[in-house]
Amino acid sequence: MAKQNIQQVKQRFGIIGVSPGLDRAIDIALQVAPTDLSVLITGESGVGKENFPQIIHQYSRRKHGPYFAINCGSIPEGTIDSELFGHEKGSFTGALATRKGYFEVANGGTLFLDEVGELPLSTQARLLRVLETGEFIKVGSSQVEKSDVRVVAATNVNIAQAIERGKFREDLYYRLNSVPIRIPALRDRQEDIVLLFRKFASDCAEKYMMPPITLTDDAKELLKNFRWPGNVRQLKNVTEQISVIEHERVITSEILQKYLPKTETALPVLVSQFRDADQKNFSSEREILYQVLFDMRKDINDLKNVVKTILEDAASSVPKEDKTVFHSSVSQQENPSVALPLQYDELMHKKMHLGEMHDNAEFQEATEVEFANLSLEEAEKEMIMLALEKHNGKRKQAASELGISERTLYRKIKEYNLDK
Repeated sequence: MAKQNIQQVKQRFGIIGVSPGLDRAIDIALQVAPTDLSVLITGESGVGKENFPQIIHQYSRRKHGPYFAINCGSIPEGTIDSELFGHEKGSFTGALATRKGYFEVANGGTLFLDEVGELPLSTQARLLRVLETGEFIKVGSSQVEKSDVRVVAATNVNIAQAIERGKFREDLYYRLNSVPIRIPALRDRQEDIVLLFRKFASDCAEKYMMPPITLTDDAKELLKNFRWPGNVRQLKNVTEQISVIEHERVITSEILQKYLPKTETALPVLVSQFRDADQKNFSSEREILYQVLFDMRKDINDLKNVVKTILEDAASSVPKEDKTVFHSSVSQQENPSVALPLQYDELMHKKMHLGEMHDNAEFQEATEVEFANLSLEEAEKEMIMLALEKHNGKRKQAASELGISERTLYRKIKEYNLDK
């Protein structure tokens, strides 16, 4: 009897599939429909969550009452309270008349809140109250009103992680999740993929009056083994593309491959890598940027450690009399707050070997002491002076020697008063 009811539901609502996971979800919807319990439908984007609130409504005692589907993610945060609970005239700028909200106009019926995980925290508090007591207050009003509404919610957000980040109220989650329904992803319904493809191809052929496309055996295997991150919505999109573009009506795996994304992801690669590596969901672009910056900082620190190790290894092979200057160079590299040009070490050695100006031995000893006691700022200033002296004051050539831009060199000359 249960299987017969499930089959009737599939025919009535145009649901294609024979997988156990899909049948289980329909069976739960039928069992909970006669009650007034809140239902939370979860699943990835594109799996077909929107069918299940209608099943629950049509098989409930509220089937003759109103049914409204609201996408919470598409309503601006500043107006979501007004949309759900209504407002009084003059309660905010632009409120030219009193307006009824969905909880008022859907009285006696069913309200489907899609993407409920996108609701602001203030709205979540209002929603919790109306679910627990059936009472709500319009925006700008002090009068408590009653509403008899059955709420069915859906989300593709990981609610447990949203609760940990403080983005979703835990008490609201338990109130909505009286009966959970999980819709399986398309990759977990391999036996349904070819059936869905055939249905979408037939619909497209009928709509545009063309012969339907069919798949070879190797194309069917390719279709079933693809991951389908966009689920049923993505499969329908691919089927319609092939139906309209291809002249051949028999589709081989070679033809099909051209329409499947090279990377099996519906999201930017950067985000998908984070989700695979750290099992994180990012609710905003800001969180993604923070993660990028943190990873970049880690990579830079790792690079510094590698450079430090290389320099220390090289230092162990330098003759004893040269180590004072070498360690001075290493210490500059270890300081992450100042980025000195790579030619610094080379210029220090050149200065030590200007024998025509001083006695070699005396000058080398003096220079070692001098550079060992220089601050980083003084060392940078000394380096710029050496480069300018070498190129007879020609700033373009000096900047090239130092590995910096002319603009940076001009700024440093002004900063150190070297233009006098």
